[in-house]
Amino acid sequence: MEELLQPDIYLLGIRIQEPVTTATDVLVALACFYAYWRLRNIKTKGNALHFLKLYFIVMAIAMLFGGLIGHGFLYLLSPEWKIPGWFISMFSVMLIERSSIEHSQRLLPPRLAKFFLAANIIELGILMIVAAYTLNFLFIQIHLAYGILAVIFPFHLYTYRKTGNKGSLFMLYGVGVLAIAAVIFNYPIVLSKWFNHHDFAHVLMIITTIFFMYGGLNFDSNNQDKAI
Repeated sequence: MEELLQPDIYLLGIRIQEPVTTATDVLVALACFYAYWRLRNIKTKGNALHFLKLYFIVMAIAMLFGGLIGHGFLYLLSPEWKIPGWFISMFSVMLIERSSIEHSQRLLPPRLAKFFLAANIIELGILMIVAAYTLNFLFIQIHLAYGILAVIFPFHLYTYRKTGNKGSLFMLYGVGVLAIAAVIFNYPIVLSKWFNHHDFAHVLMIITTIFFMYGGLNFDSNNQDKAI
């Protein structure tokens, strides 16, 4: 199916490109800010929740930047202005990867945990350089796929199977919804010119954010120390 171009709109004489996509980007950012607000005063052992809080803040900034600069007002700028938003979003994925590793760390051999924490940084650096050189969003998607398939999903699945931790279960729900969003984002499932596959994916990302928030709220659930 051929992708339909979302018409521009004018508010108070100001041109906004891809208005619904811009708006849904902003809604994802607001959901991330809300998630951080819910988690801000919670204290837990270790760094898992700390990195998850940072993820919500950084992802919110990335979605605001992507919505306003990458979509709504890109006509005022050059395509290179997409890069900062891409980099911020890649950094946010790195943070949730680190949160997942930290949450599982006490169950892992120390060398394995250190390996993945190091790989987390190296992989991010390499793909950032390639994305900036090529200006190709594909490498941001590769980074997300690596984060989901190689880190977030397996680490939380392992933790849930070992401890029955409710927080990891919510994180797995979130990963499932995020995986669907990633598929939709790459295929033009266009319901109308005013609601395209980007908008559909953004709505699913809001649901993912809520699941991740509940994951953080339950990282120290009573089942955490009950080994299976």
